Amino acid sequence: MTAQSVVESEVAFDVRRVAGSLGAEVRGIDLKRPVSLAQQAAVRALLNEHLVLFFPDQHLNPDQHRAYASIWGEMEIHRFINKVDDDHPEVVELRAETGGVADTWHTDCTFEARPPVMSILNMIETPDVGGDTMWSNQYLVYEALSQPMKELLDGLTAIHTAAIYGNPDQKAEHPAVRVHPETGKRCLYFSGQFLGRYPQLSFDESEMLRSFLMRLASDPRFTVRYQWTQGTIAMWDNRCTQHFVVNDFEGTRTINRVTILGDLPEGNEPKWSHLARPTRMSARAAGEIIP
Repeated sequence: MTAQSVVESEVAFDVRRVAGSLGAEVRGIDLKRPVSLAQQAAVRALLNEHLVLFFPDQHLNPDQHRAYASIWGEMEIHRFINKVDDDHPEVVELRAETGGVADTWHTDCTFEARPPVMSILNMIETPDVGGDTMWSNQYLVYEALSQPMKELLDGLTAIHTAAIYGNPDQKAEHPAVRVHPETGKRCLYFSGQFLGRYPQLSFDESEMLRSFLMRLASDPRFTVRYQWTQGTIAMWDNRCTQHFVVNDFEGTRTINRVTILGDLPEGNEPKWSHLARPTRMSARAAGEIIP
């Protein structure tokens, strides 16, 4: 696609969209150096427009990665993932040899009361082929729903759990549809890896709805697939996207990640109360046990 220039005072970025639904590569900024307020404002505007940004050829060390991430807010210290080293507890290492890492559609850490607003990845080592990451635009997913389905989801909440980490008691309840605090737009707030159930529905109804939304959220119309190169930094808005690692590689794939602590997801008040006693069926899939 044709590159475009983004200019704001002394800021001049070269921006190239990488898919129709979301995603853009950004050149013309050195993330090893301190980022000016004007540059930060320009990056934030681009993030609100494209949802996920890629900065090739940055090659940040852990100190530089942490320094860049820190300008966006308080950094999370993840409770369940290995850190790059003891001196950088905010930087987690996602390393795999033969695939099988984060190969489920998800939004990071939605089991927290205030899930991360942003994730910032640093590609350290790429396999010879494969290991791409995909993102999905949850604004477009919501917009693709019929009006009756929107009205249903606007009245629901969802319970998200850390069951995949062996900690199903760690959970949070969020609106099924949230309003983005910066853009004011509504989006599906869905995390395939962590969403347990919709408590206003029975387990079977939840599973039916969850399965439908999982298929819709991964529809190619709403996604971007990015081929990594070593040294690329990626950052994305967790509030309005999901992401997925393509499990098609052999060889070492190492990415370091920092997540920025979040805000409180806001949406409509639920229209219905929790179902008093959901059925036992599908409880295992939801990561919950009903006594």
